[in-house]
Amino acid sequence: MNIQTNIALSTLTTMKIGGNADRVVNVTSEEELQRAYNNSKELGQPIYILGGGSNLIVHDEGFAGAIIRIKIMGIDILDDNQETATITAGAGETWDVFVQQMVGRNLSGIETMSGIPGTVGAAPVQNIGAYGQELADTFVSLRAYDTQSDDFVILKKEDCGFAYRHSIFRGEQVGRYIITHVTLTLNKKPPVPPFYDALQQHLSQRQVNIAGVTVQKIRDAVIEIRSNKLPDPSQLPNAGSFFKNPIVPLQLGETLKATYPEIPIYPVDGIRVKIPAGWLIQSCDLKGRVFHGVKVHDGNAVVLVNESAQGYADLAAARKEITDCVYRKFKITLEQEPLEL
Repeated sequence: MNIQTNIALSTLTTMKIGGNADRVVNVTSEEELQRAYNNSKELGQPIYILGGGSNLIVHDEGFAGAIIRIKIMGIDILDDNQETATITAGAGETWDVFVQQMVGRNLSGIETMSGIPGTVGAAPVQNIGAYGQELADTFVSLRAYDTQSDDFVILKKEDCGFAYRHSIFRGEQVGRYIITHVTLTLNKKPPVPPFYDALQQHLSQRQVNIAGVTVQKIRDAVIEIRSNKLPDPSQLPNAGSFFKNPIVPLQLGETLKATYPEIPIYPVDGIRVKIPAGWLIQSCDLKGRVFHGVKVHDGNAVVLVNESAQGYADLAAARKEITDCVYRKFKITLEQEPLEL
């Protein structure tokens, strides 16, 4: 267990804003996690669990407590048969490295989530997804420290309340469970078209044989698409997709389609549709605009880049200007995707 004091959270998060944390504790095992949590609890300190810092916005006042960073590593094969493989990964593993290793085994199910920043342990919290796949599709279970019972538990898929970019871990049970391991079942069959529109178009433009496409070619394509649309946080500070793609009533979607025939609309169920947040922002002529030191990314309007923001107040002001503009034009309220501390 490694303990540091008075650490700037701007150095641990990809948006690069926010104040200091009193303590940062790095844990590499479940035993260390339990001990670190109980020690902080006995000291009366607030506790926050931090993964890769790619989906978190920190306020200027920082955090007067203990940040526990999960560094539990390891990848184990639980079951391997002719059709599938069931894999458990430590929560501290880097998500994209894990995807790369699974693709290297020709396992399908998470390849379109290549390039997503963060850790394996953070993936279920947001139910991450991209280009037609989401974590819930392959999720089997996770192991977590239950802070209420002071014990380790197994939560199955039905226990996690997965929805679009949501789970109980950022909803009704926020703060209760600390994820230590995640188990997925991946497929040995090759990817089957048709693929998500943007991915399908990318493959077609490069004359890839879609009928015989491999998981490696899908991963390569996704990484190329993402590199053009999503800036590297190490080069341009950002938190990835800053706004969720809004899910709205079908009637509103039809009304907007009549007014804006070019608007992309994707069915969710019989009564709701999903509209890309980036399209809404771009249609307000905001792409490339800078608000309070925060830039709407040139390549993807759903990404906000910290160019010169002085702190959280600047980001909040920029967010308000963008969401107000979208609401005035489309009567849709955009919701922020990253969590806040």
